[in-house]
Amino acid sequence: MKAYVLPMTRLLWAVAALHAAWVPAEAQELRDLFRKVSPSVVVVRTIERAFAREPSAGLVAIPGLGSGVLISADGKVLTAAHVIQIADRVGVEFMDGKIYPAHVVGSSTRADVALLQLDKLPAAVSPAKLGDSDQLEVGDEIVVVGAPFGLSHSLTVGHISGRHEIDGVVSGVPMEVVQTDAAINTGNSGGPMFNLQGEVVGIVSSILTQSGGFLGVGFAVPVNVAAKVLLSGPSFWSGMDALLLQDSLARIFNVPQPAGLLVQQVAYGSPAAALGLRPGTVKATIGTQEMVVGGDIILEVGGIEITPNGGSFDRMQAMLAKLKPGDSLVARVLRGGKVVQLSGVRPR
Repeated sequence: MKAYVLPMTRLLWAVAALHAAWVPAEAQELRDLFRKVSPSVVVVRTIERAFAREPSAGLVAIPGLGSGVLISADGKVLTAAHVIQIADRVGVEFMDGKIYPAHVVGSSTRADVALLQLDKLPAAVSPAKLGDSDQLEVGDEIVVVGAPFGLSHSLTVGHISGRHEIDGVVSGVPMEVVQTDAAINTGNSGGPMFNLQGEVVGIVSSILTQSGGFLGVGFAVPVNVAAKVLLSGPSFWSGMDALLLQDSLARIFNVPQPAGLLVQQVAYGSPAAALGLRPGTVKATIGTQEMVVGGDIILEVGGIEITPNGGSFDRMQAMLAKLKPGDSLVARVLRGGKVVQLSGVRPR
């Protein structure tokens, strides 16, 4: 049989027609997906304290910004732990621009995921559906919706670039991150990564950057990890940022055991504040490690001693998660060179 050859001009017209038919279809698909998922995407606004540029001014209140996703009709929101960990106040902004107060239910700084609960619900809510992140493969197309630089409900499109295991286990869950080439910038943290079915498959965590902007390498926590850490059982938020002191750092600070937690900052109204933990007061750099010194060094919480490499963190998190509002808690800290025992009750 003789092959039929199109004349070049007709071939070019045919290719152009196919391209014109394909591009709008893809654009329409993304428009429909964006309209479907947008009502569930929120901006997470916080007020926290940070050191002023002038050291003499001490701590000042500053606004914080991140993204999140509504996952239940009763007002539960997933976001990134670093967005809310030391926040004194948290508000959740929906598409209509209204901000609703919320509080932190649980947080895992090691997994960088957190769960918020709205104190008041909008008149109508449209929760997102959680997908199965175990099904993600390199090359899958995904979309990220969030608030980069405060530009709420911004859409970026990309692919799964890789899946990477991280040393360690959090709450019995092996840690993993999903790499993507979808543009991620400041303000996207905590926002949802969706598959093309409109299901949440990841929570945006971080970027690798040398310039402060996106360079094509972003990371999200798989939603299956987030669900197992925060939704499969009781969870806990300490409201504290701390630095693990071990090896040479433990010796420098005269920690009377192999490891301790140097308290960096404490959020108002948090369990850490209720326990009476004191945050650091002065910025310092030891070697290449930047830190805030002058605060308590936690040695033991609820009878569980801090151990090197965070080996005691899972047991401690499980113990703290079982506490109910009003339950008592005891900790042992190194304060001003002396070992002191602190006691308090868990707030709501």
